[in-house]
Amino acid sequence: MKRRKFVNNTAKTGLALTFLGAMACKEQSKKKEAPIAEMVEDVPLFFKISLAQWSFHRALKSGKMDNLDFAAKAQALGCEGLEYVNQFFADKAKDTAYLSQMNDRATSAGMKNVLIMIDGEGQLADVDAKKRMEAIENHYKWVEAAKFLGCHAIRVNLGGGKEMEEASKAGIDSLTKLSEFAAQENINILVENHGGFSSNGAWLANVMKQVEMKNCGTLPDFGNFCVEYGENWSCKKEYNRYKGVKEMIPYAKAVSAKSHDFDADGNETHTDYLKMMKMVKEVGYTGFVGIEYEGEGVSEEKGIELTRDLLIKVGKELS
Repeated sequence: MKRRKFVNNTAKTGLALTFLGAMACKEQSKKKEAPIAEMVEDVPLFFKISLAQWSFHRALKSGKMDNLDFAAKAQALGCEGLEYVNQFFADKAKDTAYLSQMNDRATSAGMKNVLIMIDGEGQLADVDAKKRMEAIENHYKWVEAAKFLGCHAIRVNLGGGKEMEEASKAGIDSLTKLSEFAAQENINILVENHGGFSSNGAWLANVMKQVEMKNCGTLPDFGNFCVEYGENWSCKKEYNRYKGVKEMIPYAKAVSAKSHDFDADGNETHTDYLKMMKMVKEVGYTGFVGIEYEGEGVSEEKGIELTRDLLIKVGKELS
């Protein structure tokens, strides 16, 4: 081959590779900007899809996955928002250098930090005023961490109550005080149905009515409705999940799409997602719906994908 022809061919090849590289970067950028939008094609959903970190609790607890890897994992699975669990970075609430890394990872993946789920910081429905105040103050650092991360809320639990009426009064007191503190940081305080009295939809709705704080609301979970446990944490008595979600959804500022098992058609076998999401839409909710896979029948990643696909299918039907 003559030298001139060789140089021309090489130049053309270089330009082609540059073009392909630019197109690949552009395509990757599009995926980061709107992963779900590409999946739903021409039918936009009335909600956004986030991923609850608890979906990866086995990988995180075993060390196979690190908290800082969560954002990239969620992006790869087509989600738009991140719902953190405080136990996976329990000693980092005041570590701004570490929280900055979490922000950087989320930004790099094109993800939105949505909320932090708080566990292990005391019982907010304890009748003992001193213990209750300690629990309230334990949550302050997580309110500040949520603000730093750009989240809109923290999820709390109303545990510790022995009698329904006493627990209600204690819970109202705790939520009011914590919401007053959180309001200064523009953070919402959300209560999830998470066992005990909180899994009784009517009880939790009554608490919400009496708190009277605009930044206090609920995080209805499709599956946490056990109000009485038996041996080995088996559920002895369960509150009707559809009744419970209907009672809590008017106060919702986040929603958790809990999943465990799926049939051959991709439907969750314990929860009618169409029925649940119809109630979500009817109250005008348009925020994030968090995937929270907790089953064992398939891998955590596969369970997340199945839940995501079901939400998209139902969302298209309702949209």
